[in-house]
Amino acid sequence: MSQITIPNTEFYTWKNYRCAYEHYPTEAQDSTPLLLIHPIGVGLSRRFWHRFCQAWYQSGHNNPIYNPDLLGCGESEMPHIAYTPADWAAQLQHFLQTVIQKPVTLVVQGALLPVALETVRLQTQPNLIQKLVLASPPAIALVTQPTGMRQQKLTWNLLDSPLGTAFYFYARRPQFLSSFSTRQLFASSDRVDSEWLDLLVKGAANPASRYAVFSFLAGFWRQNYRDAIAAIAHPTLVVVGDRASSISKDKQDTPDRRLADYLKCLPQAKGVKISGRNVLPYESTTEFVATLAAFEP
Repeated sequence: MSQITIPNTEFYTWKNYRCAYEHYPTEAQDSTPLLLIHPIGVGLSRRFWHRFCQAWYQSGHNNPIYNPDLLGCGESEMPHIAYTPADWAAQLQHFLQTVIQKPVTLVVQGALLPVALETVRLQTQPNLIQKLVLASPPAIALVTQPTGMRQQKLTWNLLDSPLGTAFYFYARRPQFLSSFSTRQLFASSDRVDSEWLDLLVKGAANPASRYAVFSFLAGFWRQNYRDAIAAIAHPTLVVVGDRASSISKDKQDTPDRRLADYLKCLPQAKGVKISGRNVLPYESTTEFVATLAAFEP
């Protein structure tokens, strides 16, 4: 099949910051748009979703897609601040209200789940979120057992230092990125390909991108979101890899257990297990597209 042209970068302003996004328009005016939330990590940005977007349209689906860069990532501005899920959620809420202006299916990757939860929390009338898709969500213990604000601030201060900067420059080396991806993200080392490594290396070229990564590593997303999860009234799809792994100390966190934990907590949820580990939209793109399409006809 022919390649889908990646749209030109567009920009909007939020709190005087210049924020970037891509919009894949279609002629299907009645199709629900997909709003994608990319993960945070060394070199990660909206480019994480390019393989998914290609596969989505090549499979014949026609939903418009909005693919933004969160503040501190990609082509959005990168202020020297500690970012919280509430900050990124406020950015996405502004994006929903001023750019998209219609209900969406919110698709969130991995441990950025708290950003989706905070975005749902910000909804008033009209509610601009219709459905949610949780791709490779973290072990539920990680989003229900907080690390503590004092510990988070201490970790941030340690990272936001010459020592942390030196670590970031080390971590953006292709050798480290390949090793980390093989150990923590992908089920098969063969999937850690040149396209993936090129994505990360280019994304980490700007040293100011380290502040978003440090914010993630500091654990500002490690709050107790159990009530927020239980309050989601939207139809929700939970997609877990059959080889999903975790930084959680809970040794009982198997893929089946993770699915069961979310389905037990979410009021209107469907759970699906597919092949892969922790970056399903990238590693298992075809299977993820088919799973999402069944949920989003």
